[in-house]
Amino acid sequence: MAIACVTVVTDAPGRILGGIAALGLLVFAVGSWRARPRLAITPSGLVYHGWLRAQTLRRADIKLIRITEFRRIGRKVRLLEIDASDGRLIVLSRWDLGGDPLGVLDVLTDAGYAGDPGR
Repeated sequence: MAIACVTVVTDAPGRILGGIAALGLLVFAVGSWRARPRLAITPSGLVYHGWLRAQTLRRADIKLIRITEFRRIGRKVRLLEIDASDGRLIVLSRWDLGGDPLGVLDVLTDAGYAGDPGR
């Protein structure tokens, strides 16, 4: 887009707007690349990566991990919800996880994070 902005667009306002759009796309691409996947299992706990910092959730910090499923625009959407003991609710989609939320829940269950909610 930046090359087209410089070579094809002949007026100055068009070049400025095209350049801003190209810069915005570049920022979005870098931010999306850096932010995914947002959840990782480490020896110290679950690490949730936000846009600016990472937070570690220990097993004791997690009350419940569940899948919510609903229909949206004619298709099923699944979300992984992590309910922390301090009142935070972390909601992650397929885009955030880099895979199917059901598969991620299976991995979390095998790692001992998503078990009996009454523990």
